[in-house]
Amino acid sequence: MDDLDDVLHAVGPRLRSLRQSRSVTLAQLSTTTGISVSTLSRLEAGQRRPTLELLLSLARAHQVPLDELVGAPATGDPRVHPRPFQRHGMTFIPLTRRPGGLQAYKMVVPVNWPSHEPELQVHEGYEWMYILSGRLRLRLNDKDVLLTAGEVAEFDTRVPHFFANPGPGVAEMLSLFGPQGERVHVRARPREDPR
Repeated sequence: MDDLDDVLHAVGPRLRSLRQSRSVTLAQLSTTTGISVSTLSRLEAGQRRPTLELLLSLARAHQVPLDELVGAPATGDPRVHPRPFQRHGMTFIPLTRRPGGLQAYKMVVPVNWPSHEPELQVHEGYEWMYILSGRLRLRLNDKDVLLTAGEVAEFDTRVPHFFANPGPGVAEMLSLFGPQGERVHVRARPREDPR
């Protein structure tokens, strides 16, 4: 039990240090997490025991793993053990463990996906994609681009867009996606026309 108390007592100073290192006020953190300023203050001062619900919310707000907040010992294993999932007919393989913030995925897009001309979509965020194999059609507003293996695209997802796999085979890509304001600093230029 003493070990557990030691771990819990160390959470408060760790939370305060993390917040201050990012120049975030208690009021700003309260707005982000929905946790009251007084609760945050008591957590940081060690006057309140952190619950899992509070720690998860704070880990998400600070974009750090929960282990970092509680000071869990390093496992010594840096490997990510991804759990693939299906969404909208595509396979997503997560390549990052960090909750919130910038996310990395390997995406497998089936041939002739989707089966119809998709509608342009708009949402908050910023996206970067690197084509590993196959071909991917990317439409941004009125620009239509065919990306092939080794090519990169980067765009603000507030621009109306969609992507599709015209075939002839499966397309695989690495995709980095971040909420608004988290931009990847890789710039893609159109390929020079050899003609």
